[in-house]
Amino acid sequence: MSRHCLADGEPETVHIEIHLPGSLRPERLRAAVRAALRQHARILVRQAPHRWWHRHYWWELTDGPDRDPVSYPGGTLEEARRRAVTDCPPLDSAPPIRIEVIEHDTGTVLLAVINHTALDGPACLRVLATAAERYGQADNAPTPAPVRAPHGGQGAPEPAPSTSSWTRPARISAETRRPAASGNGMLVVELPLPTRPPRAPDGAAAYTVNDQLLVATWLMSARWNRLHQRAFRPVRITMPVDDRPRTLDMPIGNGTRLVEVTFGAEERDLHEALVGAETPDPAAVTRMLRTTAARTRALKALRRPQLGFSGGLLTTGLLPIGLRAAYTRALRGLAGPWASTTLLSNIGRVPYPMDFGDAGRATAVWFSAPARSPRGLSVTTVSTNGRLQLALRWSHARLDDDAGRSLGELFARALESTAHRPEPGGTE
Repeated sequence: MSRHCLADGEPETVHIEIHLPGSLRPERLRAAVRAALRQHARILVRQAPHRWWHRHYWWELTDGPDRDPVSYPGGTLEEARRRAVTDCPPLDSAPPIRIEVIEHDTGTVLLAVINHTALDGPACLRVLATAAERYGQADNAPTPAPVRAPHGGQGAPEPAPSTSSWTRPARISAETRRPAASGNGMLVVELPLPTRPPRAPDGAAAYTVNDQLLVATWLMSARWNRLHQRAFRPVRITMPVDDRPRTLDMPIGNGTRLVEVTFGAEERDLHEALVGAETPDPAAVTRMLRTTAARTRALKALRRPQLGFSGGLLTTGLLPIGLRAAYTRALRGLAGPWASTTLLSNIGRVPYPMDFGDAGRATAVWFSAPARSPRGLSVTTVSTNGRLQLALRWSHARLDDDAGRSLGELFARALESTAHRPEPGGTE
């Protein structure tokens, strides 16, 4: 589906940047990357030549890279980030990624850019972890996920009915001096992880950091539209869910399934308390967090096709790809008003040490996801060393860079408002 809808003005890239305290030796790094590509051979893929009457796009596995994916381009980190959201690696050359090494004032940045049509961020991070292991000769096995009771506990209430998917959702209000501009802008910042209430004696949590991120994204969207005097519409957030293991046999490709997080009656009931004043009402935020936790727990447990039922129909090879591409683009345009408000991709805690030996361990990792229309906005988060790395990415046709930075400041304040604050005089 992504291949049908590729457009030069909306680059389908995922960017990953890994910050290291030391320097990387070029030939040693290239040898480590080549070894990692051979070990995860599914990444050595390119698109085969095709004609409009073919029933499918085909991918060819290659014996090795068609070109050296590692480069030392020079210049600044800001320039590399701009390339990451404008220049997409080609699909007809294996592998569909490039890795730039940037010398930065705090050390070295390894910046990988992925063509998202072929590969997603978690899969590429798995390959980079293997490259780190080959480079540093250190164990980069993933840390086992902690065994915890489900958040909400055994007696958690069922989620209240959510807003119908047929209701047209809110759209982030446009603010740009150049509405015809193409490409993406990006803001990369580091934030403190919001605190949560203590776990219950059985280990259950009232809500997760992911639930806090969802509510913060809702607050950012609703408060932004309130500032721009937009009428109330329900916010809907697309959220990727990744069930793959992080082991060496992790499937390489696009392995997430997309779920739509819609809110319910509480969204309208609490709207004024959440967006009407300079700061949201803490009690209203807490209620929103708890209802969101129940809803996301139910969504993650629901088994559906990876692209949903409509996606399965659009990818059935009954018609030639030329015709399927035409009607997929047409349907995408017609369905645009019902597309979600934004995409929130929470990678979570980086499970790998990302230990590059004498170059050191990763001090921070950032991801960003595409911001294609009609959403025009994506929020991507990852956590390392007890901090949250946020990448906000927007379509220049909807937001200019000043507006994008203002939206990022709004998200930071919204996330802070979801932090748990013990009652005065309490025993927590």
